[in-house]
Amino acid sequence: MPSSLSPFFNASGVAILGASSDPKKLSHGTVKNLLSHGYKGKVYPVNPNASEILGIKAYPQISLVPDPVELAVIVLPVGLILETLEACGQRGIKAVVIIAGGFREVGAEGAELERKSLEIIRKYGMRAVGPNCVGTMDCRTGLDTTFIGGMPVPGPIAFVSQSGAVAGGVIDLLIESKVGFSHFASLGNEMDVSESDMIEYFGQDPNVKVIAVYLEGVQNGPRFMEVTRLVSQKKPIVVLKAGKNNAGAKAVSSHTGSLAGSYTAYQAAFEQNGVLEVQSLSELFNVAWALGTQPLPRGKRVAIATNAGGGAALAADTLAQNGFELAEISPDNQAALRTKLNPSAQVANPIDMLGAASPEDYRWALKHMTADDGVDILYPIYVPQALVDPTDIARSWVEAAGSTGKTFLSSLLGQRSTHEAEMLLNTAGIPVFRYPHQGGEVLAAMQRYSQFLNRPQKERITTDGHMAAKAKDLLTSFGPAKALGEVETRQLLDLYAIPNVPGSLAKSEDEAVDIAKELGYPVVLKIVAEDILHKSDAGGIELNIHNQKQLRIAYKNITKRIVKSNPNAKIIGMMVEKMAAKGQELIVGMKRDETFGPMVLFGMGGVMVELMRDIATRVVPLDETDIDELINVTTAGKLMQGFRGTEPADHYAVKDVIRKLSILAQDNPQISEIEINPLVVYADGKGAVALDSRMILN
Repeated sequence: MPSSLSPFFNASGVAILGASSDPKKLSHGTVKNLLSHGYKGKVYPVNPNASEILGIKAYPQISLVPDPVELAVIVLPVGLILETLEACGQRGIKAVVIIAGGFREVGAEGAELERKSLEIIRKYGMRAVGPNCVGTMDCRTGLDTTFIGGMPVPGPIAFVSQSGAVAGGVIDLLIESKVGFSHFASLGNEMDVSESDMIEYFGQDPNVKVIAVYLEGVQNGPRFMEVTRLVSQKKPIVVLKAGKNNAGAKAVSSHTGSLAGSYTAYQAAFEQNGVLEVQSLSELFNVAWALGTQPLPRGKRVAIATNAGGGAALAADTLAQNGFELAEISPDNQAALRTKLNPSAQVANPIDMLGAASPEDYRWALKHMTADDGVDILYPIYVPQALVDPTDIARSWVEAAGSTGKTFLSSLLGQRSTHEAEMLLNTAGIPVFRYPHQGGEVLAAMQRYSQFLNRPQKERITTDGHMAAKAKDLLTSFGPAKALGEVETRQLLDLYAIPNVPGSLAKSEDEAVDIAKELGYPVVLKIVAEDILHKSDAGGIELNIHNQKQLRIAYKNITKRIVKSNPNAKIIGMMVEKMAAKGQELIVGMKRDETFGPMVLFGMGGVMVELMRDIATRVVPLDETDIDELINVTTAGKLMQGFRGTEPADHYAVKDVIRKLSILAQDNPQISEIEINPLVVYADGKGAVALDSRMILN
């Protein structure tokens, strides 16, 4: 299906508005790039003060540019943007790249200019990349709207960057390495075209094998979730997320809020949708290049051939840290290796052929590593020395890689003497790393993607909305308060059939006695007072009350403690609740993230929740696999399976609470946080019950 983004990479004609004959101007670089990289379409410089630029005819205004022209690159002062966009729209231009800055990144006036620019874009049905960007590039067609010097060789990686500087730096870093790219897209302010739009477009391009993204923020969280969920099932998406620190976030009054910051939502969105997060620029492209050139690992058994034991040790450590293991070379292959390698060589894995290892040694070792059924992944390592040409070593690796369908990675521990060998390996599609430990990082990402592809794809849990009106009426009845305690929250949980411990609000000591008699002893007393959400911290709870006398004493003692510690607290009464049997204490909560919407939290609960921080999160809507993963990745989830003779817990009951809480979150956008802590779960088949809860309205 034709895409509205196609002109950015396949336009039959490009106009450069503000083109200059001055080599020091950015627009001159754009014209030069369009003429230098094999682009077959028409190039039209637009400048009222020039008749030709770089030997081609210039036009005084966009209206005079002849067909074919679909794409305009605007390299003009910000004050001319609105009239220029209007002229482009009238000319019938389909897409524009706005290089200039000075929009919302500079404040309110710039934001208003950006809003008006978008109005014009929408009016004419154009698409816009930028503003405040360096442009787009197609390494196959040669269509380069950037002013960056040089273009990488064509290859499998499409790179999306929200930073122009990072995009330019990446090209400069990798252009000589022969790592191959299909596209570059610097998006700037994302006034129109977003990161999700580009990921979706590249997901449909058969020339793109892997999508690498430098991401500062997502504009539309639900759309990002939908796009990445679909694209990741066809090709990998690798993301470097900048801006992870939540230190500037406002303090919140629930455990859920303090434990689930905005970066947590990004992590959850990535994990749920198969997006592979990495921690550095080097890892971003190491992983992307490996995924774009190599088959996914068949297993976790790695064979290393090396001329340096230290390099192999570094690699082995990182492999183990990332869940991989050194393969056991079969006795027959070990015997065959001894027939030609140095008598002092080690033929058990790692195969250490010592410092003078030759290309022939590597060929022999890799031949037997490739043939060994106990080997899933091949990882030769070479440290340069004076007697052997690294390029000859690289050639032996290329030969070996060409004879196997196994994952093949490599490491050349060097730079000055290994550059030619590095280019040779990358040209052959063999990822090569400067440091041996990087192989473990890359394999870990490949393994995560393989696991995602094998993940059961189930229907997501969405609301039918039949409870929404009742819930809205209930929340409205609570009045203007923003922080609501258990008295109110348990009513909402009841509405969604989330089980609460039996209990009622007593507004006097005598009422408490009557409620306790109806419930049956033992009971629990809990303070209900405005501005006291964490009752245990305030001394507002008494447990195991067995009779009326103990109840009256406990009522008085709690009241005294609260008056002493919180003299301004407005005491409403006490919750009188049935004393629940002991079980495993969990926390289940929801926080509404500004970008992604509601996300559900699960982990070990009770008073130790923030100290233990045994927490996992997933973004709503969930599917059954999300819920299983949410539980199983935590220590709490592992304890639910049974530990040291304890019975397995009622997984179904906990999953049902999470399922219902996700529906509650979808129905009630006015709830910013809701928390059940603790949710006590009993043995399998015995259920789960909420012992305390609270919520915060936005």
